[in-house]
Amino acid sequence: MPSTIVLIDDDEEVLEALAETFRLGGYAVEPCASLMAAREHLKREADIVVVTDVRMPARDGFAVLSEVKAIDPDIPVILISGHADVPMAVSAMRQGAHDFVEKPADPAYVLELLRRASSLRGLVLDHRRMAGNIQSRAIEQRILGQSAAIRRMREIVLALAEVDSTVLIHGETGTGKELVARALHDLGPRARGPFVAINCAALPATLIESELFGHEPGAFTGAKDRRIGRIEQAHQGTLFLDEIESMPMDAQTRLLRVLQERRLERLGGGKEIPVDLRVIAATKADLAALARIGQFREDLVYRLAVLPIESPPLRLRGEDVLLLFRHFVAEAAARLRRPLPPEGDLGSLLAHDWPGNIRELRNAAERAALGFPPLGPGPVAQASAREHGASLEARMAAHEKRELIAALAEGGTYEEIARRLEITRKTLYLKLRAHGLGRPEEAQET
Repeated sequence: MPSTIVLIDDDEEVLEALAETFRLGGYAVEPCASLMAAREHLKREADIVVVTDVRMPARDGFAVLSEVKAIDPDIPVILISGHADVPMAVSAMRQGAHDFVEKPADPAYVLELLRRASSLRGLVLDHRRMAGNIQSRAIEQRILGQSAAIRRMREIVLALAEVDSTVLIHGETGTGKELVARALHDLGPRARGPFVAINCAALPATLIESELFGHEPGAFTGAKDRRIGRIEQAHQGTLFLDEIESMPMDAQTRLLRVLQERRLERLGGGKEIPVDLRVIAATKADLAALARIGQFREDLVYRLAVLPIESPPLRLRGEDVLLLFRHFVAEAAARLRRPLPPEGDLGSLLAHDWPGNIRELRNAAERAALGFPPLGPGPVAQASAREHGASLEARMAAHEKRELIAALAEGGTYEEIARRLEITRKTLYLKLRAHGLGRPEEAQET
């Protein structure tokens, strides 16, 4: 199907005459008397070709060209002028015009230009759709799950992978924050650059600045050679700062300067070194709350949380637990060169809270692959055994908790969830609190 023609001309007679010519040529036409009138049709993914007069009051054809290219540089723009000259045509082509036509234009010639421009636009959009489908499949293979929370997170990751702003990933321990960071890197424009990860909690406070910023010989006792820091190593790539809440205040101050100026100084050095990188940070803490009590720089919180992502805990992902468990069991069995074990009853997995999240689930899957009960010995197994041998009341409570987890995993507001469960919202709040399933949104909704 040919592209829609967005036709812009302030002369009403010319506008109608050209529109009729294009319609007779088989095109849908949106006639507009000005750039302002045309703006509602100028969208990045729109299947359009823009044809505009050059000389118009207020915003001329070159202003149209500039605005269209800012929205989507691949939208073809054809300029038409009754006062054309060679320098004007050359300038138009240099600024990205698809073609330049002098009035009076031969209708057959203009229709041929439209055919070529429409074909080109169709190829561009097809390529984008194909690339988008490939990326969607890629992220579904990286971040497994079908719960509403995970589907939303995948959509956010795909959207943010294309931009270069700083991202802050928040989530409990073991929810896969580094997996999210790697997906942002690998699916974005910096994929060919380095991905440099550093765990801020794993380094002593005395070493973290040297590790991040590097040092020159003699910068401190024992610094015999020059060291290139992790920030420099991430040049033209991505720096991932895990557990950033553990970063000492002095290092936070230096990091803030890097984020603001994209420059750093090695310890003991006086030379500023430019760096081109994307920063992704991860935390399990509330950085804003830490800032309020003086344990984290408030200005750094704002710099890091330009684009926040929430990594949901496993207990709110419903039957993703079973999907992930089966995947990890197959993975462990292949690695350990053992046959897949019989599945058995997996109901206890849905009832478990998974305080260790994905990490804990992976360990449970490895135990299952080795032929042991997945929840293992100790308090977890004892709790599961108590449930199976418990009173009717305890078993009903465990079943209610599983149903609530499944309802949360489907997504929606508390009001929508309560409606699906056919209970009042107040009853839902009380049951969620009783089972320890309250969500971060609860504060806003109550």
